[in-house]
Amino acid sequence: MSADSEFDLIARYFDRPVPPGMLGVGDDCALLPLSPGCELAVSTDMLVQGQHFLSDVDPRSLGHKALAVNLSDLAAMGARPLACTLALSLPGIDHPWLQGFSDGFHALAEKSRCPLVGGDTTHNPDGIVISVTVMGEVRRAHALRRSGAREGDDIWLSGSLGAAYVALLLRQGYLPADAARLQASCKAMDWPVPRLHLGRYLGSVAHAAIDLSDGLLQDLGHILEQSHCGAELQLDALPADPSLEGLEEAVRREAILGGGDVYELCFTAPPLRREQIYALQQRLGVPLTRVGTIVRGAGVRVLDAHGDEIPITLRGFDHFSRATSPSPTPTGGPLP
Repeated sequence: MSADSEFDLIARYFDRPVPPGMLGVGDDCALLPLSPGCELAVSTDMLVQGQHFLSDVDPRSLGHKALAVNLSDLAAMGARPLACTLALSLPGIDHPWLQGFSDGFHALAEKSRCPLVGGDTTHNPDGIVISVTVMGEVRRAHALRRSGAREGDDIWLSGSLGAAYVALLLRQGYLPADAARLQASCKAMDWPVPRLHLGRYLGSVAHAAIDLSDGLLQDLGHILEQSHCGAELQLDALPADPSLEGLEEAVRREAILGGGDVYELCFTAPPLRREQIYALQQRLGVPLTRVGTIVRGAGVRVLDAHGDEIPITLRGFDHFSRATSPSPTPTGGPLP
């Protein structure tokens, strides 16, 4: 039985210096300064063992991902990270696991300039639960919301779709073993890259944005619902990850349209911004693809190369419903 206390663990693995002007770990509250004309952006995500990650996951990649999925929410708002907090519930004290987890977490925190300033640890015999809250600042006039899409807007995506979903299917045995495909797809699942720089530039270009943690159709649907409009997507324009090559069409389509755990940005912008967006792609080195149009009406229509609508039954992941998935395979980030 380890004699380590909660406070020993915090001091050893999670207490790091914070930038001047901030008050971090060690007091009852963190203190964060805001720039003039900015608002505080706050987001919280929870990762539960068996629901969001496998028990044998590399703890370093899990530490990275626990923060990355939250930073992706800041990116979707066009916010600059300020700081984060971490609540960690553990079945026991495992020093190698904690070292790996904290290394992965702090490496991304340092890279994204989002220091850990507080949190909590507790015991949970049923497994690991991780809750991260990120705080950022965004200029009031440039905050991206889901409610800003307008009829006639182009719909854009960063990066590619489907890799994390395919990695999950391979790891869970829903697809035949394929070491090369797993190697090509697992980085998207284990080491997602939040599009923070892109999000901040989009604040002056885009009308609306969201990250695709629950799948393209599900998350684009949130923009449409809050913006009171519809969308048409061109199936052939959707940027499928190269790791999907050679899969059956039904699996490819499910991965592209419904597969979550993506953490790319979907955003809408007026056609007159196209040249700016292509220039932004070159400047940041982030692939940006125009995939559809915001239209009058409601819901999403997916069109083939001839302009005919493709029947779609899947919509993406919902924590409290499996009705959104057309098959026994998992949809979105969480595990089956």
